[in-house]
Amino acid sequence: MQQVPVSLWTLVAGIVVTAISIWIGQNHTLMPVQASLQAPLVDGFFNVMFTIAIALFLVVEGTIVLFLIQFRRRKGDDTDGVPIEGNLPLEVFWTAIPTVIVLLLGIYSVDVFNRMGGFDPAGHPHSAAHVAHQPGTALAATLSDTSEATAAPAIAPTIGIGASPQTLNKPADLVVDVKGIQYAWLFNYPDSGITSGELHIPVGADVQLNLSAQDVIHSFWVPNFRLKQDALPGIPTELRFVATKPGTYPVVCAELCGGYHGSMRTQVIVHTPEEYKSWRTENQIAQQQNPTQVVAVNPADLSTSEFLAPHTHDMGISAATLESVVMSH
Repeated sequence: MQQVPVSLWTLVAGIVVTAISIWIGQNHTLMPVQASLQAPLVDGFFNVMFTIAIALFLVVEGTIVLFLIQFRRRKGDDTDGVPIEGNLPLEVFWTAIPTVIVLLLGIYSVDVFNRMGGFDPAGHPHSAAHVAHQPGTALAATLSDTSEATAAPAIAPTIGIGASPQTLNKPADLVVDVKGIQYAWLFNYPDSGITSGELHIPVGADVQLNLSAQDVIHSFWVPNFRLKQDALPGIPTELRFVATKPGTYPVVCAELCGGYHGSMRTQVIVHTPEEYKSWRTENQIAQQQNPTQVVAVNPADLSTSEFLAPHTHDMGISAATLESVVMSH
């Protein structure tokens, strides 16, 4: 019986590995729903990296399993292995291929970063809304006066994700000043004087977030938008994007910022244009009637029982039981 050449087996294995890698790389469910214009760019890059990672995993682990079977020690075989030393073509191959892959991924990532607007913000001034912080209460972050919600003077060029090449030198449709504090996000709309603890935007609008931090480094992350940008004390940063799907999506602080870091969460609500107009009108009227409207809660100012109350309610623990446990400790 004629033996199948090793080169043919290698070709077949390469075709199988390539097919499996491409299928898994393009059909996984690791990422949340796309909800921004920038999300497909990030997902495309992620899928390429994941496809390459699957291929490398199959080649390396497949080779290990094959060698474990083919070159296993046979019963009664006490001889030494074949003294093989060095293989220049193989060493060049496994050095050159990863080098080429890394270079190509680097070029691809730069292109994605540029198309998302990563090279734009260097020359843009930043302005932050003035938001009063009232310490000593359980509901710490309040708006003292909507008339004071005006832009501060520009302090430095911004860094971050700015306008894409298609929107370069064009003003954003909506500008929101975002401030991170321990442990909440505050959103101020300079054009309307609205301040909120949630981000409300219309679908399809070119939105620019001017990010700042009051105390320590925070990181504004919306997984569904595939966007994350640090908010830095004293250094303005920018995040510009277009939401493409109405819905409610989580906003997470992705930078360890203190003891209550895990509770620094809010949400971005993407409205239809009609819904956003209605929300804006309602909130303008409400804040004119009550200029000290509470917009965020600082967990650091809550008692232990107050902070744990939402979680214990979900677990079926009564308020009296919770209070007794807290008092006993």
